[in-house]
Amino acid sequence: MEALQWRLFPLLTLLLSFLLFFFFQYSPTLNQKQCSLLPYQHYWIASKRIVTPQGVISGLVEVKEGKIVSIVKKEEKDGKTKLENVIDYGDAVVMPGLIDVHAHLDDPGRSEWEGFPSGTKAAAAGGITTLVDMPLNSFPSTVSRETLELKLKAAESRIYVDVGFWGGLVPENAFNKSALEDLLNAGALGLKSFMCPSGINDFPMTNSSHIKEGLSVLAKYRRPLLVHAEKQPDPETNLGIEDNSNDARSYSTYLKTRPPSWEEAAIKDLVTLTKDTRIGAPAEGAHLHIVHLSDSSSSLDLIKEAKRGGDSLTVETCPHYLAFSAEEIRDGDTRFKCSPPIRDAVNKEKLWKALVEGDLDMLSSDHSPTTPELKRLDDGDFLKAWGGISCLQFVLPVTWSYGQKYGVTLEQMALWWSERPAKLAGQKLKGAIAIGNYADIVVWNPDVDIDLDDSHHVYIKHPSISAYMGTKLSGKPVVFRFWPNNNSNLITKWLTYASLGTTGLIVSSFSALPH
Repeated sequence: MEALQWRLFPLLTLLLSFLLFFFFQYSPTLNQKQCSLLPYQHYWIASKRIVTPQGVISGLVEVKEGKIVSIVKKEEKDGKTKLENVIDYGDAVVMPGLIDVHAHLDDPGRSEWEGFPSGTKAAAAGGITTLVDMPLNSFPSTVSRETLELKLKAAESRIYVDVGFWGGLVPENAFNKSALEDLLNAGALGLKSFMCPSGINDFPMTNSSHIKEGLSVLAKYRRPLLVHAEKQPDPETNLGIEDNSNDARSYSTYLKTRPPSWEEAAIKDLVTLTKDTRIGAPAEGAHLHIVHLSDSSSSLDLIKEAKRGGDSLTVETCPHYLAFSAEEIRDGDTRFKCSPPIRDAVNKEKLWKALVEGDLDMLSSDHSPTTPELKRLDDGDFLKAWGGISCLQFVLPVTWSYGQKYGVTLEQMALWWSERPAKLAGQKLKGAIAIGNYADIVVWNPDVDIDLDDSHHVYIKHPSISAYMGTKLSGKPVVFRFWPNNNSNLITKWLTYASLGTTGLIVSSFSALPH
């Protein structure tokens, strides 16, 4: 009888999750007093595959009032002591929730592109417990205390996962130290800049002088500067598309417009600046993070050399650069347009090698949605379509599915998606299943396939623009759970961010979505 009970318990837990999902669908206002995932604040999570910093164990995680208070291996459990409130997930993987440090939720101002509700539901359904929203694609862009306050107001009672915010470094504030400090004091986790036109009018590109000033301010706060590293070396350069002989519906036409040399040129400039982040240098304490690296050749070599020299420098790539290659993209399929672009199969293989060997530090989604009309799905014009991959809900199974060819382990998944992103965003109590950390946890089944067809429940606002629709993946979240942490009051009392120390503001929410 007892054995039967333990077999039924995971099914009952999953049923509970579905019931909670329908509750949240019809309860737009969320707060900790209203929402309790379980009828008790003290419980245990059991699994044969719990991913910890020390490796994968079979055992139990004890959670009390939203924090992890103990971790017990199966062989260490006292068989005579009966534990109460045990949720047994069997063979499913229990892993730290994913932390996505690069997402565009477009709210406020362009919520028809995505918005906090749909974007954070998609994050929840994909196992992301914390995401950091980029300062552009919303309107206005987040470049001041006032515009950050607008973001916070837009997020209030409308988010299903923890959300943090990067501030923008733009020419208008780069030389204004007090303005940058005001933005950081208001809770921005760090700054973000572009070295090429961003496509957003109120977020213009920066040059090396702007970036140098930004790093000098960030050094005091010990927070990062994230940079979109593409730079056209010579604006007059003929990229071979001016004679109208190239088909705008051909992906190769678009690929010519953003060659690897753009990434290399930008990174050459950056590594002259990151020398200032070394120990004892003028900007010690600052950190530079290169977002969505696509070029696996000269650009990556420059980064590796700078790291060896002691520069405080990290780099991310994204699942779409690891899943797709230029040769596979069909004419007119603008779902695949992004910048920097998806390059050829040889480049993809080299990116995987760099990730597995540790030369790339982490992964992010770079979820950058828009409307189907701006994506030009009807005419398939790559040169006019909005650039960005819509992917927030799928990054966990995508990484796992495509990573099997390269022997990716559960420990690597946690490193790339949780531990290192937590460090970048300054979240010391997130990113690992460890005693004292918040119980931000995803439970998922690596052995279950997902068909991303019309019957699959997709939370992103415009599923038709996602390059992943129509694919088959492995690694299905059994249920996503987020246990509210002690910062849940920040959504309405955000000025108390100082209680988080010097890392900036994370706005908390509670969610439980099945998938």
